[in-house]
Amino acid sequence: MPVRRPSAPATHTPQRRRRWGVFALLMFSLCGAGTWAADDAAEYQKKLEQLKENIEALKSELNDVKSKKGELEQELEESESEIGELETKVDELNQDIKQQDSELQSLRGEQRELQQQRQQQQSQIAAQLQSAYKAGPQSPLKMLLNQQSPERITRLKQYHDYFLRARQQKLTRYRNTLKQLDALEPQIIAARDSLSQQKQSLRERQSRLEAEQQDRSETLQKLAQVIASKDAELAAERQNTRRLNALLEEMTTTLGSANPSNARFSRLQGKLPWPTKGKLRHHYGSDRVGKQLNWEGMMIEAQSGTPVVAVHSGHVVFADYLRGHGLLIIVDHGEGFMSLYAHNQNLLKNLGDRVDAGETIARVGSSGGQSYSGLYFEIRHRGQPTNPGKWLTRA
Repeated sequence: MPVRRPSAPATHTPQRRRRWGVFALLMFSLCGAGTWAADDAAEYQKKLEQLKENIEALKSELNDVKSKKGELEQELEESESEIGELETKVDELNQDIKQQDSELQSLRGEQRELQQQRQQQQSQIAAQLQSAYKAGPQSPLKMLLNQQSPERITRLKQYHDYFLRARQQKLTRYRNTLKQLDALEPQIIAARDSLSQQKQSLRERQSRLEAEQQDRSETLQKLAQVIASKDAELAAERQNTRRLNALLEEMTTTLGSANPSNARFSRLQGKLPWPTKGKLRHHYGSDRVGKQLNWEGMMIEAQSGTPVVAVHSGHVVFADYLRGHGLLIIVDHGEGFMSLYAHNQNLLKNLGDRVDAGETIARVGSSGGQSYSGLYFEIRHRGQPTNPGKWLTRA
């Protein structure tokens, strides 16, 4: 029998060593990438918390409350912020009312079905009782004893047992139906009472909302009297621009380029969705305040309450009131790109929230002292405004 020679020990050729080196480097890169991604997310969250503190201090510094104009702007901010919160609460109450009304209708439908079952069961039981009455008082035992054939006796007994069980089952189902109806009634009453309370709460909120809107209208009239000239309007617009630029500078300084987002915003020129549905009223670079200023974004006139969507995924880095811009939300998309959505009716996202492209983040309004309802939209790169029209898809 041939003897098998022991195999020679494996040798690591240069080619094999290179393959192992590449494999080890790849594994190290993959493991390291996961760690770095987690570290980036944690670091970004810390910077968001720091940004929140810095913004509060910055807003206090920028808001001039000593002048008459400053006092009126303070009143307007409080009024429009309250309106935004009330609008959000009214939306929530309407959703609750819709859901509870649906539940109440479902309970009433179930009640109708049970009532129909009860009527059918009552009719069936009555028919059986009538048949038993017509058959007379003859007992089952007597009927069996009157029979001559054993087979007939057995068959009659089976029939009797079957009808007895069927009658018992119908009686049991009838009793269960009555129990279900009894249990359902308090549920319907509770649902009806809860719905009534929600509607009352909604009426109260809407009443408060109307009062706040009236206060806002009066404040706007007073503010318009203070800013009566073009020079005053120009000064006010420049002050609003300074506020926004200071806010964005603070964001750029605090956040830097950190954003744990894998999306490449820079590759999406001409591919982003429009932030809302409406009519373009002012485009980027057009004249503003008698040719003294230019629009650094676009103004889209739209019906109040129209959804405002994020044009791309990212993190919310500002969701608050900023004078001159009203209820403002800013989304950081990474690579130094941010999108701004101003003059909203109410905000649906908070600082630090992750948003997806096309996700509703606010609703169109006229906050910030606007005379009409619409959305002001900007795209900034490292704090500098860029033409948003080049980024959006063709309308």
